[in-house]
Amino acid sequence: MDYMIFLGAMGALIYGADFIIKESERIALHFNISHFVIGATLVAFGTSLPEMAASMMAASQGKTDMAVANVIGSVIFNITLVLGLVFFIAKSMKPERDLFSKDSAWILAPVVIFIIMIQDGVIGRVDGILFLFIMISYLIFLFTSSKEDLEGEIDDSLTKEFNWVKTIIMLSIGFLFTIGGANFVIESGTSIARSLNVSEWIIGLFLISLGTSLPELVVSLVAIKKGNADMSIGNIIGSNVANFSMVLGASSLISPLSVNLEANSFDILIMISASLMLLFILANKLYNKAGAIFLLTILALFVQNSFA
Repeated sequence: MDYMIFLGAMGALIYGADFIIKESERIALHFNISHFVIGATLVAFGTSLPEMAASMMAASQGKTDMAVANVIGSVIFNITLVLGLVFFIAKSMKPERDLFSKDSAWILAPVVIFIIMIQDGVIGRVDGILFLFIMISYLIFLFTSSKEDLEGEIDDSLTKEFNWVKTIIMLSIGFLFTIGGANFVIESGTSIARSLNVSEWIIGLFLISLGTSLPELVVSLVAIKKGNADMSIGNIIGSNVANFSMVLGASSLISPLSVNLEANSFDILIMISASLMLLFILANKLYNKAGAIFLLTILALFVQNSFA
């Protein structure tokens, strides 16, 4: 029964996030916000809502291992699995934006700050506030650096007649599904961990983080199918910034998050390696199968070591 509840709750999380993403895009398009900003803010943050809901719920229930593992696992899967598959299946990717010069700092800076913060074994409330300030600075950066005009839509239906009442209703439904699903994901995930005699860290690192990364995977694949490489990569960069700043920031305000550096050093090292590999790919414009192989190799090492 726990497995059925877990799968159903994950479905609710993803379904709710999809509602929020589409309506957020509709609002952005209505106000003629640029295509890149839509992808790097509303879409990226929308696809991070499952992670945020799951980690905040875990923190509120005292399952801090699960909350932190969910973020680390999501960052790893976003880069290695999502971008690995995108680079592998894309016939040609030529982003118009110079992603390395403009956005590389936002790949590395949150990781570095995270590493510094966990040296004392805990992400406290002050750390959480600092993370939220990073989110604010990222938003300021995006809205001041991006001067593109609106180039297109993720979904043609989003440009149809705008209706505030319908949008608010759909957003409310989306948040209801997302928050409710997060609660059941944590409860059933904890039960599964106990029945399999595995740690809550592993459940958060794999089951929950992989499931909550599905919206990023879907959005990125749809974007690349429509020839929007900037949207596809920007979604992942923005999602990872949101994972650190919003997810960990908000979760640590609910309850300080403990991190066992010695026990989880390999997972943290994989996260750092994946981030550095993404920087290498952006610097050398390896938006192809070669870049995909690098990322999927890191993913294989991550999975192999975790279940060895």
